[in-house]
Amino acid sequence: MGETVSAIFGGRGSKWHDIIWEFRLPRTLTCILAGIALASSGLMMQTLFRNPLAGPDVLGLSSGASLLVAILILGGTQGAIFLSELSLSPWGIALAASLGSGLVFGLVIAAAQKVKDNVSLLIIGLMIGAAAASMVTALQFLSKADDLQAFVIWTMGSVGGTGWSEINVLMLVTIIGIIIAIGSSKSLNTLLLGENYAQSLGVNVQRSRFLIVFSTCLMSGAVTAFCGPIAFVGLAVPHLVRIILSTSNHKILLPAVMMGGASLILFCDILAQLAGRSQSLPLNAVTSLIGAPVVIWVVMKSRSSKI
Repeated sequence: MGETVSAIFGGRGSKWHDIIWEFRLPRTLTCILAGIALASSGLMMQTLFRNPLAGPDVLGLSSGASLLVAILILGGTQGAIFLSELSLSPWGIALAASLGSGLVFGLVIAAAQKVKDNVSLLIIGLMIGAAAASMVTALQFLSKADDLQAFVIWTMGSVGGTGWSEINVLMLVTIIGIIIAIGSSKSLNTLLLGENYAQSLGVNVQRSRFLIVFSTCLMSGAVTAFCGPIAFVGLAVPHLVRIILSTSNHKILLPAVMMGGASLILFCDILAQLAGRSQSLPLNAVTSLIGAPVVIWVVMKSRSSKI
């Protein structure tokens, strides 16, 4: 214990200091920030669309990020030389994922200005995601085995590839997104009862929807850029928190969901490293094992309540 404390607060240049500051601490902070961002985004999407199966990727952001990363990695050896060089850089992949999420975000925001109801926006987001996913499939079919392996590894999600510079960016984006989310708590509470009810209470539905979508896109896009598409966290955590707290008040739910998301990814990352080998399991494999039963329970509960 004493060696660990001295390695954290001193002992610069020692082996334990390097392990903690260059590997363990960045990985832990990435888990916390990714969990906060994805769980908060999932809660806002489920409230905005009044759909228990909505998640942060419902607007097609993950598919847009995957498309640009696929172009970078899968087209690196067959395309221009600068693509091949960028695909070897973590910042190049993060830039491609950010650009892909940003392009989809621009399309969703443009659609949000045109359509008046959330159901239409949900359908548009799903269709954008389906179109991007189909293009990724075509690129995978045409790619080489080595490039395909690199891309598949990226899609499995990882919190171990971030350094302090990436964490600083992820932290800044997450803080901005959370500030917007907390400021939208009142709007989220009124949207639970429908847009007409929220409008009757004086809520600017168009403005609130823009801020919620902007916050979600900002946070989930940043996580996808630096960690890859992490599945089920944004979908499962809000339901787990609602079960524990039995409340729909977002002033309570948002902080609880943040803690739940951070705890879940930390727990999943610990499980992923307990495989008994030098390499850890893909993060998505663990999050899906935990998240899938929750989604099944939600579907069965919603079906039984309609009978």
